[in-house]
Amino acid sequence: MIKLFSVKEKQQKEAAAAHGKLKQSPGELRLQKDISELNLAKGTTIIFPQGKDKLLNFEITIRPDEGLYKGGAFVFSFNVPTSYPHDAPKVKCKTRVYHPNIDLEGNVCLNILREDWKPVLSTNSIIYGLQFLFLDPNPDDPLNKDAAQMLQNDARSFEHSVRTSISRGAHIGGSYFPPCKA
Repeated sequence: MIKLFSVKEKQQKEAAAAHGKLKQSPGELRLQKDISELNLAKGTTIIFPQGKDKLLNFEITIRPDEGLYKGGAFVFSFNVPTSYPHDAPKVKCKTRVYHPNIDLEGNVCLNILREDWKPVLSTNSIIYGLQFLFLDPNPDDPLNKDAAQMLQNDARSFEHSVRTSISRGAHIGGSYFPPCKA
């Protein structure tokens, strides 16, 4: 029975492609709705590097206007699976940033991208979560343990390191963080 279903599905896709209309996955349809309902804060922008018809891959740039990371510009890539919203998007920070919740490879520690993901959450929810990370870094759930330790033990040094790395770049703990001024 499963084989018959997959053959029929393949025939439908071929027929749709022949007519120039490829059927969108449920994930693409939901993402289209999410994007149409986006409420981006001032200083937050979205681009589609592969074109507007390739919705599953896009970039968000966040430019905080308050907090420690004020004045910086941070780019996040979103790779949305076709099984979205049942599975969370894969989000990476493309900007090298000294942050307790973002490691040197750009992985982001945000609970709603992992264990707390629910299909009722939207792209807007993720963007709000990312913005909040810049307002209130969480040293209790770190990916960058050195940054978390500095934030907990010496908040003034942490603040100085963040501001210096954003404005002119800095070597911190053996890693270089290039400037990322907005």
